[in-house]
Amino acid sequence: MPLWIDTHCHLDAPEFDADRDAVLARARARGVSCLVLPAVTADHFEPLRHLAERTGQPYALGLHPLWTGAAEPEDSLARLDAMLAATRDDPRRVAVGEIGIDGFEPGLDAARQRHFLAEQLRLARRHDLPVILHVRRSADAVLALLRRHPVRGGIAHAFNGSEQQARAFVDLGLKLGFGGAMTFERALQIRRLATALPAEAIVLETDAPDIPPHWLYRTAAERAAGQSSRNEPAELPRIAETLAVLRGWSLEETAAITRANACAALPGLAALIGAAT
Repeated sequence: MPLWIDTHCHLDAPEFDADRDAVLARARARGVSCLVLPAVTADHFEPLRHLAERTGQPYALGLHPLWTGAAEPEDSLARLDAMLAATRDDPRRVAVGEIGIDGFEPGLDAARQRHFLAEQLRLARRHDLPVILHVRRSADAVLALLRRHPVRGGIAHAFNGSEQQARAFVDLGLKLGFGGAMTFERALQIRRLATALPAEAIVLETDAPDIPPHWLYRTAAERAAGQSSRNEPAELPRIAETLAVLRGWSLEETAAITRANACAALPGLAALIGAAT
């Protein structure tokens, strides 16, 4: 069975509170042996670290742009800096993330988001860590800050920009995350990118419980009627089948290529994968 890395999974999300261990067991049964767990707020740091330790998974620490409006910049950034220092010797802490800019949700303060991202890029450089980036409708703004505050690589998660933007991230040493959105036949741009980009640029993710693949998607009316669209890390191998078809790879090749890319993007994964196999 191929071994897979889910480079972005919010296993600590409340959607998994009722059956988190079963979710993890299903993932492992499908060969998804490694899930990267990104934080979203400073209050998540300690619980996430304990979850990662209990489940044997890697994690990242960062302040998500959707929550920057409720965070005090000095306090939250100081807490992040302190936690990055405190976990310096923890092999499971592999990145600064999830950080970035969101240009989709209304009402967010763009300048505030840029401030948080710039400061977190500085922290990533200070602590010599790669980053996991949120780039929803914000690729150019994130690229501008990355050029000003270069880091040691990482992943632009759930990428859905242009090919020019994609290649700009790759030129800066980052990989691009592809997941459930790629499985929709109408996602022409994402599928074109998954086909055209260099093989070494691509990593796989679920963003569970979000971004469900087409077989889990439910309309707003269906969700209101109680039908679930929760994504799970166990869906990753089936998501990978889409990438395999687009690239003309076998599933084994797809697993090996994306696993190597994930370890290149987040070097701390290599030792963890080796210890788990």
